[in-house]
Amino acid sequence: MRRLIFESEHDEFRTSVRRFFQNEIAPHAKQWREQGFVDRWAFTKAGSQGYLLMWADEKYGGAGVADFRYEQIVYEENMQYGEPGFYLQLHSGLVAPYIGSLGNDEQKARWLPACIRGEKILAIAMTEPGSGSDLAGMKSTAQDCGDHWLLNGSKTYISNGQIADLVIVAARSAPEQRYGIGLFVVEADMPGFKRGGRLHKMGLDAQDTSELFFDAVKVPKANVLGDAGKGFGYLSQFLGGERLISSVDAVALAQTAFDLTLEFVQQRKAFGRPVGTFQHNRFVMGEMRAQIDAIQTFVDQCVLEYNAGRLTAELAAESKLLSTELAGKVVDSCVQLHGGAGYMEEYRISRLYRDARVMRIFAGTSEIMKEIIGRSLGLDERKLK
Repeated sequence: MRRLIFESEHDEFRTSVRRFFQNEIAPHAKQWREQGFVDRWAFTKAGSQGYLLMWADEKYGGAGVADFRYEQIVYEENMQYGEPGFYLQLHSGLVAPYIGSLGNDEQKARWLPACIRGEKILAIAMTEPGSGSDLAGMKSTAQDCGDHWLLNGSKTYISNGQIADLVIVAARSAPEQRYGIGLFVVEADMPGFKRGGRLHKMGLDAQDTSELFFDAVKVPKANVLGDAGKGFGYLSQFLGGERLISSVDAVALAQTAFDLTLEFVQQRKAFGRPVGTFQHNRFVMGEMRAQIDAIQTFVDQCVLEYNAGRLTAELAAESKLLSTELAGKVVDSCVQLHGGAGYMEEYRISRLYRDARVMRIFAGTSEIMKEIIGRSLGLDERKLK
């Protein structure tokens, strides 16, 4: 299906991006999956190509491109032709915008250039053991000590946790207020900041995920993003963009699984004929094709809404819900169509099956997405009583 949101310059950009991931990233993917993290040079190489923080102002070394479609292309091509565990979308699209939007001139000048070059890798630490999606229930604290904040607590399931140089940490800055949260930039060499071991996951083997510990870390006042008491609102502000990126990744993964499976069922034979020629299998492939095209069109429309500054929390939730549920359904069907081969690690479809499962969990579970959409319809018990 021809995707109508892209212009010729986008198509040319996609060609060069695809070549980069095929030639520079994909050959190292197996090694990264085995070692459990992506080598740092992958970030610097992506930075040298101008693929990181493309939205950042030119005075910091960015391209100053406000069109999210270019980022969308990078994320899609990495998912399809690079390595899903290479989390440049977290670095560029999820974490860096906090600095770009909330940081003052000094902070942006101090951090953004190195992030654009890929020399400083970013992570964000929100989730805590036992709290999950309940940000208001976090236990990590930041105490105002005059010229610095004293940070204590722990975080878990932190992507880029092992290799990050800068971690934006959410912590309770006003204990008496349920939503009194601040955002603090912790640098890797700060005393009291420690990383736990790499967490072993079901999928995304090349993506390092860690526990992080903060034991009386002195965070300078110059490392606070925005107002130290308004972090909850800031986190909510960026969730729409995070869920849109998840949607982009999910549809790209579904498309990748479909492409692999179409090739497989055309070549694999059973009872003297390609398995794709059996009516049931044709029906399965046909239904997946229709569903991927439909959800891709919706996600692309959300990208245009995001570019125009009109992407609502409800629309982002719809996009995230539909795309990640689709990815789960597609990879399951594709494994089935591969038969026994689909269960073998040597086949990429097996890895995609494992990689896809977390998409219905992170950036807000499918259940949370349904709750957001349902409440937007006026179906909130607090309002209906």
